[in-house]
Amino acid sequence: MKAHDGMYIGGEWRPAAGTDTIAVVNPADERIIGQVPAGTAEDIDEAVRAARAALPAWAATPPAERAARIAALRDALLVRKDEIAETISAELGAPLELAQNVHTGLPIVVAGSYAELAASYSFEERIGNSTVLMEPVGVVGAITPWNYPLHQIVAKVAPALAAGCTLVLKPAEDTPLTAQLFAEAVHDAGLPAGVFNLVTGLGAVAGQALAEHEDVDMVSFTGSTAVGKQIGATAGAAVKRVALELGGKSANVILPGADLARAINVNVAQVMNNSGQSCNALSRTLVHRDQYDEAVALAAAAVAKYTPGERIGPLVNAKQQARVRDYIERGVEEGARIVAGGPEAPLERGYFVSPTVFADVTPDMTIAKEEIFGPVMSILAYEDEEEALRIADDSVYGLGGGVWAADEDTAVAFARRMQTGQIDINGGRFNPLAPFGGYKQSGVGRELGPHGLAEYLQTKSLQF
Repeated sequence: MKAHDGMYIGGEWRPAAGTDTIAVVNPADERIIGQVPAGTAEDIDEAVRAARAALPAWAATPPAERAARIAALRDALLVRKDEIAETISAELGAPLELAQNVHTGLPIVVAGSYAELAASYSFEERIGNSTVLMEPVGVVGAITPWNYPLHQIVAKVAPALAAGCTLVLKPAEDTPLTAQLFAEAVHDAGLPAGVFNLVTGLGAVAGQALAEHEDVDMVSFTGSTAVGKQIGATAGAAVKRVALELGGKSANVILPGADLARAINVNVAQVMNNSGQSCNALSRTLVHRDQYDEAVALAAAAVAKYTPGERIGPLVNAKQQARVRDYIERGVEEGARIVAGGPEAPLERGYFVSPTVFADVTPDMTIAKEEIFGPVMSILAYEDEEEALRIADDSVYGLGGGVWAADEDTAVAFARRMQTGQIDINGGRFNPLAPFGGYKQSGVGRELGPHGLAEYLQTKSLQF
């Protein structure tokens, strides 16, 4: 695709306020594939003004009509699915099959789910002598990450549109070309001018300006916990709504009696998916000590199938590559044992990291505590269920989790005790309608399905 050299504001592509640009790099070969404008506070202000001007009419649009526009957006994305997948593959480095099936296919499904929800959601209910109205929160500032560039945009934009909100999107600087394609789809879908606006730019400049803007009613951010804390503080000072989807260090607990081989194979696949760049990656594998050696051998064999440059892509940039390699070296320094992979770069070109499995990991090690965000899996041993639960919950995060057991009831009983927002039972499949979000420092609020829609609504009650 050809990159736009402007911002999508008020239903049209407009020149950026400044002249600075951001180079977009293909992490697989380190070549520059495009340039986008680096937005300023002036660009953000113009976009927020457009969103504010469009808000009254869009908020008053009947839900069925909003649903029709979201369905048109879904269809416009579907028309562009091949170009979107190729773009994501180029700017994120994801293997094309992953870019097609997950990075593109999933958000199209999510967009469709919000077209249906916009039409069926109950925006009004009767409680006693009151009528309770669910109304749009207003102008939304959406700040999205690079790891799932289209999915994270759709997971914010679609429910906000369904709720009757207008938006300004500031996408990640590593993957802005996908966001520009999304803006093209919005335009083709016939959304009224100003309902959706796009400003590309750096987080510290454009993102900060959006979070601070006095005419933004809500900030929805997905990214690191460190930045999320800053945005939460900014929003709190202004008493504005905030939704934060942040980091994770999720545990996959394999209880005695579970199908160990299947549990390990599914776990490895989940961690290696997207080169480990998933906030809900089950990167801590907890296995009973009696099965520990077998589990380690199974994991080492499974990860050998993930060849860098073929089945697994690079990390998004050189900084992330260096960061993940540092974590691997730190794991060795602290006494963990590498059974697959290691810190050495597997290819001469591109930001690749060897898929790595650590054994002899203890809960106090850095690799067991901090989010690595790369293809690194740590296997920890436990003596009994109580210790397994303690280790699983011994984290500042609580985003994802997994439990494997001989029967569903045993797994569910354990999962009910875990302090985390979403748990897969015996390899349960991802559900695009289920609420996604976490406990503790993994965030505030939920995305996807009706719970995700509710984030963009405020409540008014009328007494009779």
